[in-house]
Amino acid sequence: MHELGIVMNVIEQVDKIAADNNAQKVANVTMEIGEVSTIVPELFLDAFNWAKKRTDYMQDAELEMIIIEGRTYCQACGETYKTTEYGKKCPHCGSPETYLLTGDQVIIKDVSAVFDEEISE
Repeated sequence: MHELGIVMNVIEQVDKIAADNNAQKVANVTMEIGEVSTIVPELFLDAFNWAKKRTDYMQDAELEMIIIEGRTYCQACGETYKTTEYGKKCPHCGSPETYLLTGDQVIIKDVSAVFDEEISE
């Protein structure tokens, strides 16, 4: 399950962001995950929930996943199409001269943290 390795990397990065910004804890992490990124969202969530318990800042953090549709561009006819339905061959003209536009990314989009609200006087 490669999701665990990716989750560990994400948690390391978010924990560092929290520490660098003097946060008390991380409340929410929003990820953009492409539907053709090879990540299985359910496995990613399970790995996240397991791994967050072993962190300094993320023990109660929630994970929000935004799934980004896979879109492919055809160089022959200039059309775009849904990658998961047609793969590499363009459904408009039949050309294999295509490339992926979106849908393979794994991005930390947002981190919501809680900060100490005490004000020194």
